[in-house]
Amino acid sequence: MPAHHDIPATPEMMVWGTLDARTPPVLTIDSGDIVTIASIPAGGRACFPADPALVPQEFRAAVDRMQQGPGAHFVNRPVFVRGAERGDTLQVDILSAEPTMDWGFVSIMPLLGTLPEEFTDYETIHPKIDRARGTCLLPWGTELPLDPFFGVIGTAPPPEWGRCSTNIPRAFGGNMDNKELKPGTRLYLPVFNPGALFYAGDGHGVQGDGEVCITALETGLKGSFRLTVRKDIQLRMPFAETETHLMSIGLDEDLDDAAKQAVREMVREICVRTNLSRNQAYMLCSLAGDLRITQTVDGNKGVHMLLAKQHL
Repeated sequence: MPAHHDIPATPEMMVWGTLDARTPPVLTIDSGDIVTIASIPAGGRACFPADPALVPQEFRAAVDRMQQGPGAHFVNRPVFVRGAERGDTLQVDILSAEPTMDWGFVSIMPLLGTLPEEFTDYETIHPKIDRARGTCLLPWGTELPLDPFFGVIGTAPPPEWGRCSTNIPRAFGGNMDNKELKPGTRLYLPVFNPGALFYAGDGHGVQGDGEVCITALETGLKGSFRLTVRKDIQLRMPFAETETHLMSIGLDEDLDDAAKQAVREMVREICVRTNLSRNQAYMLCSLAGDLRITQTVDGNKGVHMLLAKQHL
């Protein structure tokens, strides 16, 4: 029977802003085990609400005691999965993602976002979260349904890349900010190190495609993931699927090149799963594939394509 492991959001269990293959693992598990990870929002004191009593103890402890790296996100120290080797794929079944806080924050910050030159009246708001009803209330009265997911999910970068920022998504996944990577989705991540070295963080209560102002509803989440080593799958980029759809993922500084990558990866996957030629798969993508802008704010921009499995 698979074991179940818990990683709390304490300073000893996390790193702040840095992804590095040399970070000591927080625990070692068997392939197929389930890990529940607690996360706190990205950012530091600047995102705290005016009432200090609202700030969870673990959030304050992390900001007070941890040293920030080049990025903004708190993530767990990596999980070492026995049997994973470079060139394998880590299958990540996203089982749950539940808010742990009664508020989140949304910010407009200097030099960040999709329109940094146009929005220089910098502001942070703190929408209230109703966990029982699954909603958030914006200060001007608009209520939105929650749709929680982890903005950061990945394996450790290749060791030769050294110390990477959590801000920029790359081939290992990371800060993809893809709202489709939520409970019920299966994510496949390339493995670049022994043990795969899995991490997650950057809880989002709700986000639109694009994440245009730089933040989603940043909040605390607790989520569970089943981690399985797949030696029968070789990937260069993250790929995902739901019960009904395939999802390719493109990441690049140039939005056009990110879109090309998403199309290229979907064509590849269609050919793996069917007897279609590359030409036929390309034409199917044109007829039934939906390209969506994942985010435009994380250095490497994101585009994902959704294709209903019924068309295969």
